[in-house]
Amino acid sequence: MAMIIGSPTRYIQGKGEMKNLCSYAKNFGENLFVLTSASGRNRVEPSIKEGQGDCRITYDVFNGECSMTEIERLKKIVENVGSDVIVGVGGGKILDTAKAVAYYMEKPVMIVPTIASTDAPCSALSVIYTDEGVFEKYLFLPTSPNMVLVDTDIVSKAPARLLISGMGDALATYFEARACKRSNATNCVGGKCTLAAMSLAELCYDTLISSGVEAMVAAKEGVCTKAVENVIEANTYLSGIGFESAGLAGAHAIHNGLTAIEETHAYYHGEKVAFGTLVQLVLEDAGEDEIMEVMDFCLQVGLPVTLKELGIKEVKPEKIMEAAKLACAPEDTMGNMPFEVTAEDVYAAMMGADALGRYYSEA
Repeated sequence: MAMIIGSPTRYIQGKGEMKNLCSYAKNFGENLFVLTSASGRNRVEPSIKEGQGDCRITYDVFNGECSMTEIERLKKIVENVGSDVIVGVGGGKILDTAKAVAYYMEKPVMIVPTIASTDAPCSALSVIYTDEGVFEKYLFLPTSPNMVLVDTDIVSKAPARLLISGMGDALATYFEARACKRSNATNCVGGKCTLAAMSLAELCYDTLISSGVEAMVAAKEGVCTKAVENVIEANTYLSGIGFESAGLAGAHAIHNGLTAIEETHAYYHGEKVAFGTLVQLVLEDAGEDEIMEVMDFCLQVGLPVTLKELGIKEVKPEKIMEAAKLACAPEDTMGNMPFEVTAEDVYAAMMGADALGRYYSEA
């Protein structure tokens, strides 16, 4: 099987880049359909108008879940207004929805994250949920987005918790890539891991360790320092290319399992992935030094290391086992681990990671 690496055609990151959206969009069309939230529109519309020129823009408000119901609703609107370019502006579920709509309608898509909370922007992947927010399936897309545009002025002014959540998502990239490399798993774009993808995954982790705490402090002040720029790139590009072109394994499967527990729905994707990373390391029986480096990082930046920190105040074994079984579903990525993993193994690792988190939090 061939080695394959996926990447958006263009990745653009810088301060004040939102005003150039329409200028960049002219490569694809001049009638834009912009999917965003009501608050997101308020944040970006003034900058977009500054450089709008003769572009026509139709805005629509995202309903909250990247579900097939929402995708079908948006397809009808796009068809009615005759838009020729789909633009997703906002967080991960908005971006995944925009990519899915563009795919089904065979239109170009521009991805404009206003937060750096997940690695969704660069990927040829949409995570589909039920209308109630439970993980349903991965929709693998034939191509990466046509363009990813990141205005770091806007991203750095978002609540710091979102950047921190993005670090949690990015934290898994290297460890899942390593697991997939060891098992010779097929990556998310249908090939084997390249040297470049593995290097980007490792650089992603190194960037978090070197710049993460400084970026967290700056983000809480609402300022865009070089450390914040570094972490935005790690969360968005390095993690996006790293996970997709190297592969997903245990950490994201754990996240998907946790969606079966209603109490976790109030927590961000990256917060659950961070805990999933610790669970994967316990499953692997990783060395104490490695587990402690990840644990210390999570504690320093404020990522969850216990089930209680994910809203599960009363740990019921049957609920944890339900999550463990979902994490081991045949269509999920637990099968990319370099050894057989059962639901019982995942249950034990989740409880073990939770115990470690409680121990080190209280130390």
